[in-house]
Amino acid sequence: MPTVRIKICGVTSPADAVAAAELGADAVGLNFYPDSPRFVTPDTAKEIVAALPPFVAAVGVFVDMPEDAVRSIASRVGLRAVQTYSSEPPKRPYFPAAFIPAFRVKDAASLDAVRQFVDAAKPAAVLLDSFVDGQAGGTGHVAPWGLLAGFAPGVPVILAGGLTPENVGDAIRAVKPWAVDVASGVESSPGHKDRGKVAAFVRAARAAAAELAESPANPS
Repeated sequence: MPTVRIKICGVTSPADAVAAAELGADAVGLNFYPDSPRFVTPDTAKEIVAALPPFVAAVGVFVDMPEDAVRSIASRVGLRAVQTYSSEPPKRPYFPAAFIPAFRVKDAASLDAVRQFVDAAKPAAVLLDSFVDGQAGGTGHVAPWGLLAGFAPGVPVILAGGLTPENVGDAIRAVKPWAVDVASGVESSPGHKDRGKVAAFVRAARAAAAELAESPANPS
């Protein structure tokens, strides 16, 4: 595990997006779910994407939105990937945007559902979040790391759910994900990122990934 990718999700302004990129984030998440406190309109999202430096990806977050509406926003805004909370695979690919379905993990049956979805849809990656009844994500609750340790659905795993600068290192060492995703854990208030917390999160994630890369089980 030579590195870990970092997504700062729920970004609501160009300034926060640029700060996240400058501090080492690989991607920012833009939330198009109207019930979220981190909701952004397509017009605002387009301004955020335009402000990003090269090689920092913009990922759209969608909850039960019709596929054609997701495609329209992705094209208009310039999204590199779409992250969807939906129980059904899309009827056709979201290409050129990468497809990242998100799952709220409660128990072993949840992981079986992830495997079945991956087999059916062949996504670019999967995001695994904590399960909180009635909420799609961004809850601040920690995902079940013990259950997720060693889980290999056949595509890269993005770990979300209650991550903070204080626990992301332990999460990476336990689950060994391809990427980590944080929203509330680096905020001063919902939708407003704290530069110091973002910096601390990136440092902790990079340090944990480097530690794993240097361990005997992962010779460089």
